[in-house]
Amino acid sequence: MGLRDQFNRITGKTRYVVSRIFIHLRGPDIPPLLGVLNQAGRAAMEADGDLTVMGEGLVDICQHLLQLNASWEAAANEGEVFWAEGDAGDYVNELFTDSAQRYLADVPSGTETPTDDWLTIPLTPNLVVMLTVAFTGEVPDLETNLAEREALEYGLKALINLHYQQKLEAIQVHFSPAQLGDELSDEQVLLNFPELVPL
Repeated sequence: MGLRDQFNRITGKTRYVVSRIFIHLRGPDIPPLLGVLNQAGRAAMEADGDLTVMGEGLVDICQHLLQLNASWEAAANEGEVFWAEGDAGDYVNELFTDSAQRYLADVPSGTETPTDDWLTIPLTPNLVVMLTVAFTGEVPDLETNLAEREALEYGLKALINLHYQQKLEAIQVHFSPAQLGDELSDEQVLLNFPELVPL
């Protein structure tokens, strides 16, 4: 801990952490996760970005990611600590813009719902999920390198706990490709997500 951190803690300032996690999944088990991601996105839009609703969606996504740990291919994470809410908000916006510019990384506005028609749709071999959160306090399980299976599991569980502890200040979920029928090739993964580290 640096001197600045110690000083800010002594003076009672609120510590804000902004964290973004990338998870690359590969294999036949990932299409249902696209349905979970789309459903969470629709619920967030219908609730006009209500943080409680978005938190419930984040919990659902994290639980499904944990169940799909055999499909994890690579991961990465980044983050910053801030002592001013405005600075944290600016960084959240910066990460939002970056995540949204990734290939096909957007929450769809349509009403497509996964059905048995999945069998006739070409399925992408790859899915990259980007989870960005801002929270208050300290969470060591998120403030470490998550490009390792056990650390990533702890990190996802920490996100779930943050929702229940009501410490989340912002939540963003992006994913690529954004819907069934779109494909993310191996080459596109390398090109658009160079920070990923194989697990």
